[in-house]
Amino acid sequence: MKIKVKFFASLRDRIGRAEESLDIEGSSVTVADVWSKVAEEPIPDGVLIAVNMEYTDGSHSLSEGDEVAFFPPVTGG
Repeated sequence: MKIKVKFFASLRDRIGRAEESLDIEGSSVTVADVWSKVAEEPIPDGVLIAVNMEYTDGSHSLSEGDEVAFFPPVTGG
């Protein structure tokens, strides 16, 4: 299954790239599976996740051609 993955702001710096295409085997792939392919740590607390421009969480099941985006926590003051 081909998945497009995007990283924004500090996550882009942490991962070392802005985007990539992954080819993941399996019929039941989640956002957490994608993160584990690109990082050597669990998804950090507060990270926002979007699949095809809709917010979701790490348990979301993916389909062929989906786009997953990871955003760092947003703070305000």
